[in-house]
Amino acid sequence: MASAVPRIGFVSLGCPKALTDSELILTQLSAEGYQTSKSFAGADLVIVNTCGFIDDAVKESLDTIGEALAENGRVIVTGCLGAKAGEGGANLVRQVHPKVLAVTGPHATQEVMDAVHAHVPKPHDPFVDLVPPQGIKLTPRHYAYLKISEGCNHRCTFCIIPSLRGDLVSRPIGDVLGEARTLFEAGVKELLVVSQDTSAYGVDVKYRTGFFDGRPVRTRLFELCEQLGDLAEPHGAWVRLHYVYPYPHVDEVLPLMASGRVLPYLDVPFQHSHPDVLRRMKRPASGERNLERLMRWREVCPELTVRSTFIAGFPGETEAEFEHLLDFAREAQIDHAGCFTYSPVAGAAANALPGALPSALREERRARFMAVAETVSASRLARRVGATMQVLIDSAPMLGRRGAVGRSYADAPEIDGVVRLLPPAKASKQLKVGEFTRARVVAAEGHDLIASPL
Repeated sequence: MASAVPRIGFVSLGCPKALTDSELILTQLSAEGYQTSKSFAGADLVIVNTCGFIDDAVKESLDTIGEALAENGRVIVTGCLGAKAGEGGANLVRQVHPKVLAVTGPHATQEVMDAVHAHVPKPHDPFVDLVPPQGIKLTPRHYAYLKISEGCNHRCTFCIIPSLRGDLVSRPIGDVLGEARTLFEAGVKELLVVSQDTSAYGVDVKYRTGFFDGRPVRTRLFELCEQLGDLAEPHGAWVRLHYVYPYPHVDEVLPLMASGRVLPYLDVPFQHSHPDVLRRMKRPASGERNLERLMRWREVCPELTVRSTFIAGFPGETEAEFEHLLDFAREAQIDHAGCFTYSPVAGAAANALPGALPSALREERRARFMAVAETVSASRLARRVGATMQVLIDSAPMLGRRGAVGRSYADAPEIDGVVRLLPPAKASKQLKVGEFTRARVVAAEGHDLIASPL
């Protein structure tokens, strides 16, 4: 029996794109007067936003659904796993958990709300004014993700995201910029731009001209970054780009980074370096020219920090092709590199490629890659010792009297390193979460920097 004020339990799994979907659903729930529950048992209904990209994520999502069913019994499933087919083509979630109330795919706020309304009627007279203008956020108050598009036009052989999220659909640029302004006005100090392919923003609409504040603005990466930089400047805020494929037109954004309009940071999913492996992966852009492009970017913006991900042990990868990847890692000088062993994903075209490698060899290659990548990363980090950097504070117990933890422009939240701030030398100096401080780097330790606040 529903309580006087219906309470909804919520679990958000997966990547930042899924997180923004969760924020939209939570915002709508709050707007309609629903409350959130901190436990499954204390809720009238539970929503689980799932991930279905790799096997471990599928297992985590299915386990979470099972846990919610066991503790509550009334569960709505949304997200990427909700769009995934199981044996015989039937819905995977319903095959494993037939008792769920409803299943939707990703970016399906209205479908989720329709299911909620069907099982837990919305309260009478919802207090819309209790919802903040920026909506409900699952991130700390001082940073937020801004999703600019949904889906992807590429058909990389190891990936099933297009089958889960569909082809590229760019959000209208006026809507994107309006959301960004609202976030900055709400106190956000770091805006993290996310999508499946940020570089392709506007391709689906042929870069058509939209409008923001009555002014024409093209739906295109450069114009988007230019406008976001303008919106961020009065608030002293950062704009960080994620999932940027190395297309030639990305070159246009580097001067904006060099001038400080956008953070000199690029998250570029290279995945491999050898032309033959990239062809088998069906990767976009001219992969064999990535090293040349990186060098040119650093000429324009010497402070550029690059993060990337790679796959070791892709089907058919020879020792020579893998050595090519190791050479690339050394030459490219990637600041933050992650590496996954190739994992067959149900529905991915790469499963049919010849030359599947043994699990032990894939793991061994991943370890060899990470040894090279971590040596490069440590060397690049050591160069920062002695430098003075702006640090955004994420944690500061007792106003930083015993130190604090923050990040520089080179560190995205949760995926890169941090800056560990020592206790301030001046007793009057306070460190507050969500504020910037200048700090001098005194040491590098693992993936992190040690710095003294100024």
